[in-house]
Amino acid sequence: MGSQVSKQLERRKAIKAEKKILSDLKSSSEEEYPGSEYRPKDRTNWMSELNPEKVRINQIVWPGTHDSATNKIGIPLVTRPFAQCQSLSIYQQLLCGTRVLDIRVQEDRRICHGILLTYSVDVVIANVKKFLSETQSEIVILEIRTEFGHEDPPDFDNYLEEQLGEFLIHQDDSVFGKTIAELLPKRIICVWKPRKSPQPKPGSPFWSAGFLKDDWINTDLPSTKFDGNLKHLSLQPPVSSRKFFYRVENTATPVADNPILCVKPVTGRIHGYARLFIAQCFAEGFADRLQVFSTDFINDDFVDACVGLTHARVEGKT
Repeated sequence: MGSQVSKQLERRKAIKAEKKILSDLKSSSEEEYPGSEYRPKDRTNWMSELNPEKVRINQIVWPGTHDSATNKIGIPLVTRPFAQCQSLSIYQQLLCGTRVLDIRVQEDRRICHGILLTYSVDVVIANVKKFLSETQSEIVILEIRTEFGHEDPPDFDNYLEEQLGEFLIHQDDSVFGKTIAELLPKRIICVWKPRKSPQPKPGSPFWSAGFLKDDWINTDLPSTKFDGNLKHLSLQPPVSSRKFFYRVENTATPVADNPILCVKPVTGRIHGYARLFIAQCFAEGFADRLQVFSTDFINDDFVDACVGLTHARVEGKT
């Protein structure tokens, strides 16, 4: 018992120290970077606002959400705080500017986060289609994966093609160098990551797992995550020569020996440092590698931070 209490005290000290490291860095550093002052007039149509004929896919800094479909997961006030990573619906996220969705499914096509379940993936599809019907030039990366510990939904690729076929941008390396206008009226890059079923093949309506990569750092320590994200990003090729999407997640997550197990207070330790992260990428010389930037509980400022850098790239200011 005594050793457990001592361990928890050490954990609290480590968390406090790491929070101070990021706070001090923010106090001593600039959060300005090319495009940081830019604010889209309409976040729902920010890609259209930047001019689809000018914006190439590999220039975009894609604002994404982590565990996107968890707004209603679990039981409110009981299990939900341990698994909820977003408070907005998929449709609301898209309206506020989110363009990469992280969707976890299990064998009966329900959304899940670990062992907790929520609504059917049908709800996600309906939300995405509603958004697409109300916009003209917004491209969405829809990542759907079978959650760890679960089985693939049967015949899921056929289901997705039936639901989304008219919108799907087929797997093709040349897409990265194309403008949004060249891809329209197709609107969705759907990355399907089954656990056991065959991966999508070249030319397929779906993109295989290797086209959306990340280096997940499972930690509740904010400075550890921040520095780890910088290190992994620095090892990537520039977006101009990359034939895959690379994701950085501005998140901190509860771990087993954490004295706090609810998602929101833990991820809140890093949540406000997105602009600082982008500025540090410039300071260290590898901002040209930033591409997909994801977060828990996405908000307007996070979207603006990504859109601003995209605008700067399109205008040749980076």
